Amino acid sequence: MVDLNSFSLLALWSATVLYALALIAFSLDLARRSSEVKEASAAQSAVATSAEQSVAQAGGGVAVKTRPVKPQSSEPAVTAKRSPSLRSAMALMVLGFLLHVAADVTRGIAAERVPWANLYEFVMTGTMLVVAVFLVVNIKVDLRYLGTFISLLVVSLLCMGTINFYVEVAPLPPALQSAWLVIHVFLATTAMGFLALGCALSVLQLIQARTEARRAALGELKLKFMATFPSAQRLENLAYRTIIVGFVLWTFTLIAGSIWAEAAWGRYWGWDTKEVWTFIIWVIYAGYIHARATKGWRGSRAAWLAIIGFGTVIFNFTVVNIFFNGLHSYSGL
Repeated sequence: MVDLNSFSLLALWSATVLYALALIAFSLDLARRSSEVKEASAAQSAVATSAEQSVAQAGGGVAVKTRPVKPQSSEPAVTAKRSPSLRSAMALMVLGFLLHVAADVTRGIAAERVPWANLYEFVMTGTMLVVAVFLVVNIKVDLRYLGTFISLLVVSLLCMGTINFYVEVAPLPPALQSAWLVIHVFLATTAMGFLALGCALSVLQLIQARTEARRAALGELKLKFMATFPSAQRLENLAYRTIIVGFVLWTFTLIAGSIWAEAAWGRYWGWDTKEVWTFIIWVIYAGYIHARATKGWRGSRAAWLAIIGFGTVIFNFTVVNIFFNGLHSYSGL
């Protein structure tokens, strides 16, 4: 008889390898983008030199400067060309995702329950949904330039989860034997996927805003590939839209958790450590949404709130689960 749990572990490691290869391909794409910006800078310099020579021959004295990286619209300063490495990276992400789904499903079949009852399974399912959100959103909006961040996050979490958090299949504790386990955890992990995208976009927004503020020419950029990314304003708008979805899902996570707590423990709220941190995350993202509606808090301040918010999400799902005792201590470690 096939050991489904062993197959699940093998499939998960295989998916991790494919994600790591995708990370390398995404990194190569960034290097290619930098090369294209160098070429565009050289072309601009050649045009500027030619124009200066023409002016000098005509007896004029007008200086011609290369164009600074200050997009007048949301479009990139340099349009990236079609990239084999980028297509390969996305193909590897899709293949890794399919193996990831196989690992998750076979773990659930082996356990005869949903595969998110302990920290190892939560990391496995949570990272799967992060990749799923990334792939699905890319159907509507081209966010492939976030691939380096997403693949690095997923590979790091999977390696940490598989090496440090792995436990054998075990039955559910009585408090988890509820349909609310499916609803509550699925909402939380899906929200995590959208919030991860929002964090990545916010990081790029901060870098892009600093680049635009310097008004440097293409050849003077330190991170030249940033010239192929959308403007800071566009990145901020995309981050806001993805975080809004994540915030709505996180709100329903809180609601579902409260209903489940009343059914399991006879109260909707008990200030358990996990409950407190889940509420802190909700407050931070509520503050982010309010900041976006406040003129003085748009831009970098709002972006930092988004980054801090995702940092608390990771803290909640790792440190709180491992080191804090409470009614939600189901890490299995």
